[in-house]
Parts: sequence; C-alpha cells; structure tokens
Amino acid sequence: MADTLRERTRRAVRAEIAEAAVALFAERGFDETTVEDIARAVGMTKRSFFRYFPTKEDAVFAGTEVLVEQVVADLEARPAGEDPWACLHQVLRRWQERIHSSAAELAGERLIASTPALRARLHQKRELWRQAARGVLVSRGRLDDFSADLLTNAATAVLDSVEREWVRTDGRADRAELLDRGFAVLRPALAGG
Repeated sequence: MADTLRERTRRAVRAEIAEAAVALFAERGFDETTVEDIARAVGMTKRSFFRYFPTKEDAVFAGTEVLVEQVVADLEARPAGEDPWACLHQVLRRWQERIHSSAAELAGERLIASTPALRARLHQKRELWRQAARGVLVSRGRLDDFSADLLTNAATAVLDSVEREWVRTDGRADRAELLDRGFAVLRPALAGG
C-alpha cells in the first residue's frame, strides 16, 4: 500500500528533527541538550516536538519502527527452505549496506556508544526487532521459540560487535565484511560443530 502524503510528510519532519537532535547532541552533549533546544533548531515548539517523539532519546532512533517492519518483510520474503541463520545474515547484510554508510551515521553511533541512556534505548529497540524476527523464523516452520530466540539474539550480538568495531576504527572498517565475519564465526557453533 502506498504511503499517503501525510505519512511521507510526517516521516520527513521526523527525519529533520532527528538530524538536528543528533547534531546538537554531538556538539553539546546529550544531557546538556534539551528538547527545547532541538525544537528551536527546527523551528517548532517543545509541544510540537512531542507530537513526533515521546522522548529526546527516541529522536536518535527515528526510523526504527519502519526499519523493523521492512526487515521483517524481507525475512518473510526469503526462500521458504533457506537456513534460518543464512536468512538472518542475508537480510541484515542488505540493511547494513543501506543504512550505515555516512559520516552522520558514524556521529550517531559514537553518540550512542558514549551515552548510557541511548545505549539503553538501543537495546529496547533491538528487543522489538528480535521479537518480530523471532516470530517470522518460527512462522517459517523450521524453528521452535527457543531456537529462534537464540538465533535472533546471536544475530544482534553480531550487529553490536560490528557497530563497536566500526566506531573503534573511526568508520574505516568495512561493515559488510565485519558482519560476514561475525556470522561465519558463529555458524559452526550454531550448527553444532
């Protein structure tokens, strides 16, 4: 179903707010930046900010809900007989390439890594993804809840390690190669050998 003009406009405004928030957080620090500062930077009121985001932490993760839906749709679209670990690997590799390539993304990753409140919010957002992905893996009929939970947790552990290494290397590391390495390292353990 095509997005309405209102939905596209709302996403664009959310993206603008998120970009301004991350820039202010990077410049001033997360705790030192207020919602009023962010709202002022984009020409809106504090009240208007809260129409788009429930908290300032959520501004850093603006596209997460849409991303979760899209990743889940990609998991559902994978071949029915595909190995679940390979399925997760291919979908996450595709999304890593799409969303983690800019200097702004590196600034956002640094901000998350250095801010306890944002790291906590990242883990909450990842939990939403894990639940949704686990449901898809179970519905594909090859895994029980426990096994699907184990695989999605392992996949997010790979993502966490990739992000830390990318920040540690100041964005020079090849994220796709790191993701491939992480999935390859865990494959023997998951296959039982």
